[in-house]
Amino acid sequence: MFAHQLPSGAELRPLEPWQGAEFADHLDRAREHIRPWVGPTFVTAGVEAATATLTRYATATAADGARIYGIWSGGTLVGGVMFVGFDAPRGVAELGCWLEPGAEGRGLVSEACRALVRWAFEIRGLHRIEWRCRATNARSGAVAQRLGMTLEGTLRQSWPMGDAFDDTQIWALLSAEWQPELA
Repeated sequence: MFAHQLPSGAELRPLEPWQGAEFADHLDRAREHIRPWVGPTFVTAGVEAATATLTRYATATAADGARIYGIWSGGTLVGGVMFVGFDAPRGVAELGCWLEPGAEGRGLVSEACRALVRWAFEIRGLHRIEWRCRATNARSGAVAQRLGMTLEGTLRQSWPMGDAFDDTQIWALLSAEWQPELA
């Protein structure tokens, strides 16, 4: 089984459909906290819906596309990181993340994202990694900065929030800018 030890002692592992019940339990702890920051199809409820989400990612991974990984701390799934999009022929991927409230402030997302960036650039040979977040999500923007990303622009009123819209920031890191010694 694949497991990557993070510097904090947490583990980064693929999230797979057979873990639907564990993912559903985790989402019960995280759902309301992450709802404003992630897409509505991600914040599912129940084992069947959680398994369906993981199945969509497994299907995409099998086609060399999107991928999803969980972060386990103390044996408990507390969040994760993902390639929301992964386009190897174009050399471009988009990173995303989420954490339940009790796991914040420990650097877990930054550690996990560094592992994915390293793999994408050094193993898969990608050229560009993007990060998109609501402009009001300061924590997410801070992760992008810690990864060495550059804020390339803001898409005005592009993130639907009920009856309103929020701005979306686009951050990116190019392979030539990647500094693995800082990872």
